[in-house]
Amino acid sequence: MQTVVVDGFVSFTLAICLLFIGKFATIRFEVLRKYSIPEPVIGGFICAITVAIIYYVFNTAIEFELEARGTLLLYFFAGIGLSANIQTLLSGGKPLFILTLLAVIYIGLQNIVGVSIASLFGFEPIIGLMAGSISLIGGVGTTMAWSPTFTEMGLEGAAEIGIASNTLGLISACLVGGPIANYLIKKYRLEANTDHQLDIGVCHNETFKLDHFGYLYAWLMLNLSLMLGYFVDMALASMGLQLPMFVACLLAGIIIGNFKSVVLKQKSSRNAQLGQTLISDICLGMFLTMALMGLQLWQLQSSVLFLSAVMICQVILSVGFTLLVVFRTMGKNYEAAVISSGFGGITLGSTATAIVNMTAVTQQHGAAHKAFIIVPLVCGFFIDIANALIINTFIQVF
Repeated sequence: MQTVVVDGFVSFTLAICLLFIGKFATIRFEVLRKYSIPEPVIGGFICAITVAIIYYVFNTAIEFELEARGTLLLYFFAGIGLSANIQTLLSGGKPLFILTLLAVIYIGLQNIVGVSIASLFGFEPIIGLMAGSISLIGGVGTTMAWSPTFTEMGLEGAAEIGIASNTLGLISACLVGGPIANYLIKKYRLEANTDHQLDIGVCHNETFKLDHFGYLYAWLMLNLSLMLGYFVDMALASMGLQLPMFVACLLAGIIIGNFKSVVLKQKSSRNAQLGQTLISDICLGMFLTMALMGLQLWQLQSSVLFLSAVMICQVILSVGFTLLVVFRTMGKNYEAAVISSGFGGITLGSTATAIVNMTAVTQQHGAAHKAFIIVPLVCGFFIDIANALIINTFIQVF
C-alpha cells in the first residue's frame, strides 16, 4: 500500500473544481434542485468515491491536506453573525429554548439506539455510544476526544467505529435534509418566504449586480469579525467555557453587525450584503466539499453489518423525530420546515451540514432568517454541553 499526499494548494484548487461540478449538476438536473441536494455534496462525494476506487484498484491511498477547512468555517459563521439583528435574536428566544430541549431529548434517544443495536450484535453496549451522539451529533472532534476513554476501558476499535459512523452520518445528513423540507412544504402547502435577501447565498433564479467595493467592504467586516472572535474565544476560555472557535466568531459577528446598525445607525448597502452572503456561501460550500473529499470510505469495511444496521436505524429515527416532533413543535410553518432540514444535519452530521441543508432549501424557496440564528446557536453552544453530560451519564450506567 502506498500513500500519495496532495498538498494544500492543489487540494484547495481541486475543491473549487468539485464545487463547480456540483453547481453545474444542480443547474443541469432539476431533480437535484427539487429535493434541495446541496451543491458541495455532489462534487465532494464524486471525489470520495473516486479516491476509494483508486484505493481498491491501484492499492494507493490518497490523502488531501485540508488545513484551510477550519478558516473557511470561521468565515461562514462570522457571516451568519453579521446578518443577525437584535430583533431577530430576541424573537428567537422561545423557539431557541424549544429546539434545544428537543435536541437534548434526541441525544438520549440516539444513544439508546446505538447501545441497543450494539447489544444485539454481541458488542459491549457502551460501544454503541460511538455510533450514537459521540460521532453523529458530536462529530469527528468529539469522537477523537472520547476515543482514549474507551481505549482505557479496554474497548479496542472504538475510534474506528466512531469515525466510520461519522462518515456515514455525514453523507446521510446531506441527503435527507432537503427532501424533508420539500416534503413538508408540499404536504402542508406552506407559504414560502418572498424575501430573496438570503442569509447565505442567493436564490437560484435571482440576478444581481455586485461591485468590487461592496465585495471588499464585506470581506473587511468578515475579517474584523474573525479578529474579534479570537478575543471572544479567549474571554470565554477565561470563564471556563471551552467552546468551538466558530461559536466565538458567530458571537463576534453579532456584536459587530449590531453595533454598526444599532449604535452607529449605519445600514449595510445591498452590495455589501450581497458580498457578505456570497463569501459566506462560498466558504461553506468549500468547507463541506473538502470535508467530503477527505472521507476514506474503505474505513467502513470493518463492522459493516453493525454499521449498516445502526445507521439505518439512526436515519429512520432522525427523519421520524424531525417530521413528527420538530416540525410540529416549531410551528408547522415555512421557518419550521427549514429548521427541520437543518435538524437532519444536526442529528446525523454536523453544524455545517445543518446549514448547508438549510441554504439549499432557502435558495429554492426563499429566506428563513430566524432559522439561521436558532440552528447555529443550538448546534454550536447548547448541544455540545448537553452531549458531554449525557455521554457521561450513559458511561456511568453501562
